[in-house]
Amino acid sequence: MNLTNPHKRYNPLADEWVLVSPHRSKRPWQGQQEKPAANTQPPYSETCYLCPGNERVGGETNPDYAGTYVFTNDFSALLPENEEDFSDPNPLFKAQPEQGICKVICFSPRHDLSLARMKTAQVRQVVDTWTNEYQSLGGNDFIKHVQIFENKGETMGCSNPHPHGQIWATRELPNLPARELLSQQNYLAEHKSCLLCDYLEEELKRGERIVFTNDSFVALVPYWAVWPFETMLLPRRHVGSLLELNNKEKDDLARGLIRMGIHFDNLFMTSFPYSMGLHQQPTDGGDYPAHHFHIHYFPPLLRSATVKKFMVGFEMLAMPQRDLTPEDCADRLRATPTTHYLEGA
Repeated sequence: MNLTNPHKRYNPLADEWVLVSPHRSKRPWQGQQEKPAANTQPPYSETCYLCPGNERVGGETNPDYAGTYVFTNDFSALLPENEEDFSDPNPLFKAQPEQGICKVICFSPRHDLSLARMKTAQVRQVVDTWTNEYQSLGGNDFIKHVQIFENKGETMGCSNPHPHGQIWATRELPNLPARELLSQQNYLAEHKSCLLCDYLEEELKRGERIVFTNDSFVALVPYWAVWPFETMLLPRRHVGSLLELNNKEKDDLARGLIRMGIHFDNLFMTSFPYSMGLHQQPTDGGDYPAHHFHIHYFPPLLRSATVKKFMVGFEMLAMPQRDLTPEDCADRLRATPTTHYLEGA
């Protein structure tokens, strides 16, 4: 595909369009302008509230953990008990209570690491912890959706560099997962096949947006990507959640998470910021044959370690827009080394 003039691309998962303006990127790309960022974090920080043995802001003391560590968020955005009456006689002022559970998961006791710089066995433990938490939280009668995610870097509002993510389990299905589920269900009803299975099959044939593959997973820049280096990590086999992955697939997922992080970090030789999240089927006990488990990466960097994309103007008032094509971004990610730039530095 070599589209050079403005066009819209349809996102069948979210049922929305994105404006692509390739002609605005005809100027030569200069790559990163900064020197490679050094790793300035120590293995342990006495001021970090996530390091082993340290006191958290809520007053609890972390155990001397050696692998992953999960605890209930000291400042949870959701509460498990919430029956407050939000009713209003005017239909223009509609509200309803939301219940949920919020947890924090430390990926490693090492303050100076990220998923990109951890070993496969260590990241496999993260995958296993995600799986256990998805099953455990989803087992609550009032939980319908378990959102596992990671905000990496200050740009994404992460106030602590210690490698960690979050889990928000909610009573209702949030907006984006609900739209994606409906789109997948509609596609299955119309085409008698899985939307993301069909999409992945076609992407593998074309190859132009593939970043890398392994036996069980494929990393690609979606045809409809909004963020410059937005990517998806998709299982080759149709599964609805982590619970359906076998041991080989979980190992391959761990390898995929590491490699995706390496490609990101090597692109601008910096600790690449992003919001990453897992979309799994609802946990209300229902049957969801249309849902295909997948992982989204939404990174803000555009031209270098300091030049970011912002949603402003037309994008806030009308629709998303991008200059760099998904094909170009996939090519640049694919071309980066598979060894982290800090290794051996």
